[in-house]
Amino acid sequence: MNKFRRVMILILLSELLLFFGANFYVGYGDSKSGKNAGDGAYRVEIQRAQKDMEVFAAETTDQESDVSKSTGGTPVLSEGGDTRITALPQERLDEIAGDYSLILGIRPFDVEELVNEEYRVEEVGGVLYRFVYRTGGNNSVAKSMNVVFAMVFLLTMLVLVYIQRKILAPFNRMTGVTEDLARGNLAMPLSQEKSGYFKSFLWSIDMLREKLTDDRTREMALQKEKKTIVLSLAHDIKTPLSAIDLYVKALSENLYDTGEKKEAALKGIEKNADEIKKYVNEIVTASREDFLDLSVKIGEIYLSEVLKPVTKYYADKLNLLSINFSIDVYQDVLLSCDGSRLMEAMQNCMENAIKYGDGREILIGIEEEENCKLITIENSGCNLSAEEEDSIFDSFYRGSNSQGIQGSGLGLYICRELLRAMGGEAYARIGEDLFRVTLVVPMV
Repeated sequence: MNKFRRVMILILLSELLLFFGANFYVGYGDSKSGKNAGDGAYRVEIQRAQKDMEVFAAETTDQESDVSKSTGGTPVLSEGGDTRITALPQERLDEIAGDYSLILGIRPFDVEELVNEEYRVEEVGGVLYRFVYRTGGNNSVAKSMNVVFAMVFLLTMLVLVYIQRKILAPFNRMTGVTEDLARGNLAMPLSQEKSGYFKSFLWSIDMLREKLTDDRTREMALQKEKKTIVLSLAHDIKTPLSAIDLYVKALSENLYDTGEKKEAALKGIEKNADEIKKYVNEIVTASREDFLDLSVKIGEIYLSEVLKPVTKYYADKLNLLSINFSIDVYQDVLLSCDGSRLMEAMQNCMENAIKYGDGREILIGIEEEENCKLITIENSGCNLSAEEEDSIFDSFYRGSNSQGIQGSGLGLYICRELLRAMGGEAYARIGEDLFRVTLVVPMV
């Protein structure tokens, strides 16, 4: 937030410097060019107005007296008192003045008339006229420029304040959300922002919080159930274990004097050992069950909706790793599966190909067989033995090529379990320098 404030102040100061610089430039230009340069515009208009008046005066010379009587023109007297010429009608003077933006008025010159505006006295047809004008060509430009600058400055300030209050401030209030989730504080629901900019984001985070809460509750229940099962089985194991212990002691001390009794003791040991094995298998099964959430929601989704996001992501990733990547041309069909789970299975296979391949090539092949789509992920550089085909889908199994490579041995196990849950299958083939995993997905 403090960084944004510094940026905001810097932007506003830059605009102010630009504002003052432009005003200085305009003012400096006026002072350098002088007043005469500023007066050029109105002088040009006065000269043009004089020409218009001369044209009108020339047209009315032959009828001077008639025009003076009919229009009420004021005769101008020469020094001898003779009527020399009549001034132009005021109506015509007003029309001529109205044609020019800097001329405020034109009137016959009267020495006794007091005028507060700036004016010039010019002679037209032997008659003196007062041309009242206004200057400010550059002033009007400066005013317009200042108005525009002020509007831009205010708009910039409003936009920056809006960004700070409506976007950055709510975002800063959310900075602690992920930290709380990481610390395990899942009880506090998230408050929705009224601005709506982060409504979808907060909704997704809240869904994540609820999912983590459900997972934690489920995990606690599973842990409790497993502990109960383990304790129960451990208690059940004590009985056959005690019996074996008794048989062993009896045999070691030669308490059985006949062969039949010894054979019966050995059978008793074998029986109790089998019982212990059964309990151990139940413990292992209980430990494996539900350690992963592999539930699926079967629906209908097009093949392209699954392949496009996967191929787009891995095309960029493999390009950075300099691995050749290609996918077969396929016909888009409707699949009967859980789209997100199918993408998860494909991602597991792709990550497996990247991790254990030789980094030369990865291919995705698409085939169709018995109302199913077969999606095959193939990578080069396989050094697994053919005997390992039956084991690579087992949970926690690490192949012979996994030395020095981190992993859990669950990727392909999850892949197969998800496909089976969706009514499909997953199998692998180990060929000459190639490893293929095929996902069999039912079509609609």
